Amino acid sequence: MEWLRNSLIVLSITPVLPFLLVYFISVAMGRDKKPALQLAMDVTTVFLLFSVSALFNNIFHSGFGFYLILLLVLIAAGLIGGAQNRLKGKVDGKRLLRAVWRLGFLFMGTGYVVFMVVGMIKYILKVMS
Repeated sequence: MEWLRNSLIVLSITPVLPFLLVYFISVAMGRDKKPALQLAMDVTTVFLLFSVSALFNNIFHSGFGFYLILLLVLIAAGLIGGAQNRLKGKVDGKRLLRAVWRLGFLFMGTGYVVFMVVGMIKYILKVMS
């Protein structure tokens, strides 16, 4: 059970690893590249959620990172659902969840890179002083 816990921690710290693992395993199993890429994005979003919230908490000395991301995801779901309702007269739940999840991947992936760079600069400045 300890190896599972450690594996999840490593995959959360480096979300690029689960992305590459899922993508290459999917392609090796005979999936086309586009569905393999989408599956890799979907799986990696879970790891990005924990990683970005931990980086946010570390940089800003807060415990609000996870809840902030959750709040932003819910706001995005409301906005996209409202747009779907205005355009088509109904909300397609599957498309809504897919859109929010993939947008989450995009923004959390960007947030991961930004927070990682800021965290490293902050750490270097702390060590140098």
